[in-house]
Amino acid sequence: MRLFHLILLVLFSICGTARADEVTVFAAASLKTALDEVAAGWEAATGHHVRAAYAGSSGLARQIAQGAPADLFISANTAWMDWLEVEGAIDPGSRRALLGNRLVLVGPAGAPPLDLAALPTKLGSGRLAMALVDAVPAGIYGRAALEHLGLWPDLRAQVVETDNVRAALALVAIGAAQMGIVYGTDARAEPRVAVRAAFDPQSHPPILYPAALMPGASAVAAAFLTYLSEPEAGAVFTRHGFAVIP
Repeated sequence: MRLFHLILLVLFSICGTARADEVTVFAAASLKTALDEVAAGWEAATGHHVRAAYAGSSGLARQIAQGAPADLFISANTAWMDWLEVEGAIDPGSRRALLGNRLVLVGPAGAPPLDLAALPTKLGSGRLAMALVDAVPAGIYGRAALEHLGLWPDLRAQVVETDNVRAALALVAIGAAQMGIVYGTDARAEPRVAVRAAFDPQSHPPILYPAALMPGASAVAAAFLTYLSEPEAGAVFTRHGFAVIP
């Protein structure tokens, strides 16, 4: 009889304990600081684990299209998410717009504000760090803004392109580039840089971060996506400078 009770106890222990699952998230590099904090809060509340891979949205989208084992993708623009939807690589019913951002010009900490019209003069022979201007969202937005201002022809030869926006930020932070074009949230995350100017939102396409599950993603991955739109996560994103889309 005691053996029977012991077996029941073991079975209850195995079946009654919720299994911790892992969610693999591919996310735009600009999300790292905020999303790491959001994920930590969700992990503490649920016991599940988030494994996040951060890079330029273009590179992540291509990896997903080639079969990379992601559960959730968060892009820094709609174009790469649109492309994945055409490729059949996301669950279109799960897609939602999560966040917005702003585009800024940064320089080393302590550098004074400047008029964007004077950027070529102030930059002189220095380097301007940007994410890949034909592929990565931050670079695409930045190039559009410079073209809108009529500054691209004068600055193109001085642009140093990087694989993602955080790499461009790092070049300014370590002094390898005199200035850089990044998101406002990136500037807030790096104490070694200062915002020298903000670009008019009308000078470039709207900065939006769509998110979507991959086909066949688990219920736990769906729960994490839902959590990203809940007030607890929204408060973290807002504190880091993102605009939360209702």
